[in-house]
Parts: sequence; structure tokens; C-alpha cells
Amino acid sequence: MLLRNKKFVFVLISLMVMSLWLAACGASDNNKNAGNAATNAPAATDASAAAEEKMLVDGLGNEVKIPADPQRIIASYLEDHLVALGVKPVAQWSVPNGIQDYLQGDLAGVPTLAHDLPFEAVTALEPDLIIVGMSSTVEGKYDQYNKIAPTFVLGDDINNNWREALFKVGEVLGKDAEAKKALETYDAKAKEAKEKIAAAAPGESAAAIWLVGKNFYMVSEGLSTGSLLYEELGIPVPEVVKEVSATEGGNWKAISLEKLAELDADHLFLINSDKDSGSEMLNDPIWKEIPAVKSGNVYEYPASSSWLYGGTVAFSQVIDDVLESIVK
Repeated sequence: MLLRNKKFVFVLISLMVMSLWLAACGASDNNKNAGNAATNAPAATDASAAAEEKMLVDGLGNEVKIPADPQRIIASYLEDHLVALGVKPVAQWSVPNGIQDYLQGDLAGVPTLAHDLPFEAVTALEPDLIIVGMSSTVEGKYDQYNKIAPTFVLGDDINNNWREALFKVGEVLGKDAEAKKALETYDAKAKEAKEKIAAAAPGESAAAIWLVGKNFYMVSEGLSTGSLLYEELGIPVPEVVKEVSATEGGNWKAISLEKLAELDADHLFLINSDKDSGSEMLNDPIWKEIPAVKSGNVYEYPASSSWLYGGTVAFSQVIDDVLESIVK
């Protein structure tokens, strides 16, 4: 009988201690949220209640119910933003000839998913949230993806602006603070790099070209890596880059070897996808007469580098490359 009484007293005391601890936690939470309307609600006693489902309107005007704490996320070709936010997706973007190699320090071992998001493959991955960048990816197929998992489309305007895309992905995943911090860290790095470049190579221009399939492409002045070089790092824009940027095409515009011969750039960044096949275009006499080539100011990077992509992770790596090349 005495033993039972002791057990009863012990349990009673334990319950009292637990009640006091919970009350203290509730008071602490209320103090932290003073002035917020949410403080009128009962204090959460379950850790899972910290995250809640929310309704957001995506770039196509769809109302999407975002899960409280999505764990199996597919965000094809938005992985740069996920990595910046500290999120590992359940699968990563891929094309027949590769993946985003520059992210593999964070995504090594993550299964690949074809860039066109086959329904069967997406279904097999059992995602609880799908985030899509371009509207064309789900054109005529949105309802089918949305049946697999809630599907949020950034829309072309946001997707084409990597800063806005980062913030929107952060909003969807409830990681607004992480997005802000990632961008602040990146901007500080870009500002410091700009100052170093201006001091080491004042007034010296540069261009970035891509060799793939025996064809040359030049990055546009205000797009992709071009926006980083010319707008954020303040490197002067060569006249040929301005001319090519005004032509039709995507981020990287086709340019003939003859036009490259007119390139008035002090420095030339070469992304070489033809490395394994011999890069025969680099043996052409015209190539060798390009001023930056003749002066030895060509800096070659493989297609596996981050030069062909965009985002805080990609551009941070490009900044490292530029500093290594120009700032001696």
C-alpha cells in the first residue's frame, strides 16, 4: 500500500512539474509574440503546430494549398534556390546529357528527374509539393500534376528574375528569412568583388562565350551571367556584346567566329562544352587572332561549372572564377 502511495505521489508531482513547464513555455511564446494578433490564440503545445497549411495564389492564378511542412519536394530546375534555402528535394532536374553538376556538393545522391517531368516518374516519387518555374512546363497539364501533389507555378515573370524566384520559393516553403539572408550574403560578396575588380583591372572589359557543338554563343548583356558581369560586378561591356545582345535569341546568343574576331574585350571567359571532342574551333586561325586570345587573357571553364546557370549559388561560384582570373 505504501509503495502504491509513493508511486501515486511521484506521478502527481511529475504531472505538476510538466504543467508548470508547459505554462512557462506558453508564457514565453506569448511574450515573444506581443503585439501580434496571433497571441490571442491558445499557445501551441504540439511542435507540429508551428507550421500550418496556407493558401497561396501562383503565377497562373491558381489557389494552391501548401502543406504545413513539405518533406518530399520537387522543384525541377529551381534547385539552386532550394540549396540556398537549405532544402534537399526528393529528385533533381536532368537532361539526357547531364545534371546541374555545380550543385552536387549539396545534391549528391539525389535521384534525377527528366526535365519534362513525366507523370509516371513524378507519381513514383510520391511528392507532397511540386514547384514549377516556367508556365510552359505545365501548359495543358496542370490539373494532372495537381492530382499528384499541390502544384505551385512561379510564372514566367518571376521565374525569369532569379532574385524574385528565390523569394517566391522561400515564401512557398515558409523560409522567407532564409531567402533574405542568402541574398544579403550574396550581395555583400558581389559588392566586395566589384571593388576588387575595379582596383585590379580598372576600365578593362570582358565577355563570356560558350563553345558547344562547334558553335559559339555569347552571353547577353543583361541576362544570365551577363547581368552578373556587367551590372553587379561593374565590368565594362564590349561593343560586340552590345550588338549581339540586341539580336533575337535567349540568354546566350549565337555568334560567328568572324564576328568574334571583332571582339574588343580585354578578358574572355570560355565555357567549353567541346573539351572532350577536341575543341577544334579553338585551333582556327581566326580564333587565335582575337585580341584577348592573343594576349593570353582567356579563362576556360568546363560545362559542368556554374556559368550556364543562375541563382545565388551559381553566381557566387562565378564570382569566385572571375576573381581568380582577373584579380591576380
